[in-house]
Amino acid sequence: MPLLTLTDICLAYGHHPLLDKVNFQIDAGERVCLVGRNGTGKSTLFRVITKDAEPDEGEIWRKDGLRISHLLQEVPADNTHTIFEVVAHGLGEMGDLLTDYHNAVHHVGANEVPLSALADLQHKIEVNDGWNLNQKIETILTKLDLPEDKQLKDCSGGVRRRVMLAQALVSEPELLLLDEPTNHMDISAITWLEEFLKAYKGALIFITHDRTFLKNLATRIIELDRGQLTSWPCNYERYLEKKEEQLAHEERTNAKFDKKLAEHEAWIRKGIKARRTRNEGKVRRLQEMRKQRSQRISQQGRVSLNVDEGEQSGKRVVDLQHINFKYDESTIIKDFSTRIMRGDRIGIMGPNGCGKSTLLKIILGEIKPHSGDVITGTKLEIAYFDQQRDILNPEKTVRENISEGSDYVNVRGKNRHVIGYLKSFLFPPERIDSPVKILSGGERNRLLLARLFTKPANMMVLDEPTNDLDVDTLELLEDLLEEYEGTLLLVSHDRAFLDNVVTSTIVFEGNGKFEEYVGGYEDMLRQRITPMPTENNLKIRKKEQVYEQPKQSKKKLSYKETRELEKLPTLIEKLETEQNELQKKISSSEFYQQEKNTITETLERIEEVNSELEHAFQRWEYLDNI
Repeated sequence: MPLLTLTDICLAYGHHPLLDKVNFQIDAGERVCLVGRNGTGKSTLFRVITKDAEPDEGEIWRKDGLRISHLLQEVPADNTHTIFEVVAHGLGEMGDLLTDYHNAVHHVGANEVPLSALADLQHKIEVNDGWNLNQKIETILTKLDLPEDKQLKDCSGGVRRRVMLAQALVSEPELLLLDEPTNHMDISAITWLEEFLKAYKGALIFITHDRTFLKNLATRIIELDRGQLTSWPCNYERYLEKKEEQLAHEERTNAKFDKKLAEHEAWIRKGIKARRTRNEGKVRRLQEMRKQRSQRISQQGRVSLNVDEGEQSGKRVVDLQHINFKYDESTIIKDFSTRIMRGDRIGIMGPNGCGKSTLLKIILGEIKPHSGDVITGTKLEIAYFDQQRDILNPEKTVRENISEGSDYVNVRGKNRHVIGYLKSFLFPPERIDSPVKILSGGERNRLLLARLFTKPANMMVLDEPTNDLDVDTLELLEDLLEEYEGTLLLVSHDRAFLDNVVTSTIVFEGNGKFEEYVGGYEDMLRQRITPMPTENNLKIRKKEQVYEQPKQSKKKLSYKETRELEKLPTLIEKLETEQNELQKKISSSEFYQQEKNTITETLERIEEVNSELEHAFQRWEYLDNI
C-alpha cells in the first residue's frame, strides 16, 4: 500500500538543479536507503517530503492523515530542556501541554504551582484525550532507556541521538526519515538501533555512510545523482554491481556523443566506479596478514614476552607486558599484554570513556603505566590523525595547504606533482586553486587525508578517522591504508572499515580488561562470548554478569522484600544516570589535568557506583526469581 508518491519533482537553486523530474513511491513496511555523494540534494529531498521545502514543479501525493517524522543529521546544541520536554515536543501542542503538567507535578509540593493551575491542566489533557499520549511518551522513554528529567546539555552525543529518535518516534509515524542516525554512536548503540528499526512497523527512509548499517537494514536502495533519482530494488552488494555496469554504459554512450564530456564525467565518477569492487589480491593479502598475526599471538600465549632486543631491532614497535594503569586505587587498565610488530594493523574498540585513549597514550609513550613494562622500538616516526583534525588554513588554496607553494609533494619517498596527487583524492583540476573556505565538509576531510599521507611516518595513529566521511572517501582511505606498509593503530566505530583494514582488534571487555582478537569486527564477534559493553555499561552486560544465587526453595516475599523489589528499578536508574555522568567526565581530555583530589574523588565514586549497581542487579535478580 503506497504512503507517498512523488511525480516529476523539480527543484533548483539558481541554475543548479538538485531534483530534476524525480519520481518516487514508498510503500508501507519498506526500509529504503537514500545514497549519493555529499551535496547532491539528499537532505533537500527529505525537506520536500516533509513539506519544509516546496518543489518548483511536480506533484506530491500523500496518504490522508499520513504521519511523518524526521530525525535531522545535526545533534541538538546544549540547552536546559529536559529529555521529557524534548521528546514531548514531538507531539506538537499537546506535547507542550503534557510538559507543563509534568513540570507542574514536580513543583506542586513546594507550593510553586497552585493546585488550581494543576487541575486546569488536567482538565485540558482529559478533554483532548492526552493521557494516552502521555503513556506513549513514558513508553518510548523506557524503550530507549532515557532518564526523563535529565537535561539535554548533560547528555553525551549518543544519548542525544536517542533523545531525538524518541522525539521522532513518539507520534508513531507511518513514515520515518532518518538523516545519518548513527552519528555520535558507538558500536553497541548502532547495533541496538539496527535491531530496533528492523522491528519497526512503519516505513523508513534513511541516509547513512555506515555501510554495515546499510547492508543490515535496507530492503531497497535509491540513489540521487546529478538531479536524477534511480531505484535499485536489491541489496547493497547487488547495487554495487549494477551501478558499476550503469556507469560503464554511461561512459560509452557519452563517448559517442561528446568525447570531452565523457572524459570529464569519467573522471568525476572515478572515485565511485574504481572502488565498487574490492581488489581480491588486497583481500587475500589482508587475510594472510591476519593469519600471521594469529600465529604470533598464539606463540605469545605459550612463551615469555621477553624480547631479544638485538634480534627484534627495527621490527618491534612496542611490547606491553602486564600493563596496569590506576589512579590511586581505581583501575583503568588491568593486566594487559600485547606485542605490536612493524606492519601490524590494530583496531581499538570500546564505548566512550572506557580507557581507549589511555591505552593509546601508553602505547605511544605519552603516559606511563602504574605497573608493567612498556618496551618501545627504535626510529619510530608517527603521524597522528585525531578526532579534532588538523586545522586547515581557510584563506589558502587547496594546493597551498598541501605543498606550501611548491608544485611537488613527497609521498613515501617519491616526488609527485601536486595536481596529480590531489586528483587521487578526487579533487578535479579546477578545484585545486580554490580557497579552502569554500570547500564542502567532505572535500575538507579529503584534503586533511591528503596532508596526512605526505608526512613521512612508519607508524600511523588514526583516532575516529571515519567521522563525517562519505562512502567514496571511506573507500579511498581504505585503499590508501591497504598500500601503507607501516604500522597502524586505529580507533573506530565503523564496522566495515575495521573489517577491511585491521589485522586484529583490541576490545574493551569491562572492569579495566582489554582482550585482543585476530581479524576485524566480524571476526571478533565470532571469537568472543559476551556482547560488547555499552557507553555506560547498561543493563544487558550487568545482567549477564550477575553472580549465580544459591537455589532457594519457593517462598512468598515478605513485606520488606516486596517494598525493596518495588524500589530497585528506580535505584538502578538513578545509579546508571550517575554512572553515565561520571564516565562522561572521565572521558574528557581535561580530566587528568584537574586537582588531584578532584580526580581521586571522581574515580573512587565511579568504583562505588559500579559496585552498588552490580549489587542492585544481583538483588533484583534474586528477589524477582523468588
